[in-house]
Amino acid sequence: MMPRLDSSLAWKTATRLVATNRDMLMAIAGVFFLLPGLAFAVFVPEPQMAPGTPPGEMMEIIADTWTASMPLLILVTLLQMAGTVSMLVVMTDPARPTVGQAIRRGFMALGPYVLAQIMVGGALGMAFLLLVSAAALTGVQALAAFVVIAAFVAMVWGSLRMALVAPVLAIEAQRNPLQALRRSWQLTEGNSGRLLGFFVLAGLLFAVVYGLAMMLVGVVLVLTTDGSVQHVLTAAVSSALTSGALVYFVAMLAAVYRQLAGEPRDEVMGVFE
Repeated sequence: MMPRLDSSLAWKTATRLVATNRDMLMAIAGVFFLLPGLAFAVFVPEPQMAPGTPPGEMMEIIADTWTASMPLLILVTLLQMAGTVSMLVVMTDPARPTVGQAIRRGFMALGPYVLAQIMVGGALGMAFLLLVSAAALTGVQALAAFVVIAAFVAMVWGSLRMALVAPVLAIEAQRNPLQALRRSWQLTEGNSGRLLGFFVLAGLLFAVVYGLAMMLVGVVLVLTTDGSVQHVLTAAVSSALTSGALVYFVAMLAAVYRQLAGEPRDEVMGVFE
């Protein structure tokens, strides 16, 4: 019988992992989440659009902005992926590695992690395009709309089944991306709905905290600063909040893995207790 995810226990485990490893996680988050996110927010300004801009032109402006920022976006994404594995190593390795050792292992797993994500993204994207294109060829709008919704749901489901690739790479030291995907698929069997609910609730909690914090910070900055200083400070606060959320998300992945993988080896038990 496959284990069933207990969201309440997973959250308690995640918060305990963060509290236990707070200093090391803060150091890694600062390098891999906070600074890259701040750089992206500062150096990639939001698209400027005049009132009344047609939707088609708005899409072109947004597309041009993202295209121009693609190199920086790729770099930020790679750093965040390496940081994710590094944090998982810190939170789960009973040998208590140093920050430097954890980061080194994070970069060692980066290649397989990237390949696994490319495989998942490519497969899901291709399937989505094929299904939507086939439905569009029928000329039946209701069928096309249904297929689009069904394909989107399937993409979400597939993403949830592959959610534990990073923990597999970090905790099991797996370096074969295909094997990591297969292992994640096995671990998440029968738990897609629970995973979705767990992640959605955590996302809603972050959205509420983020919205309230940015509203308060925005009022203070409007009253005390202006121009570029206000923009940089707003970006700094936003990046800090997002970095904190990412730390908890990584801890959630570790906690979910712990439950679904079953009883770990004796030397690993202490990490999660």
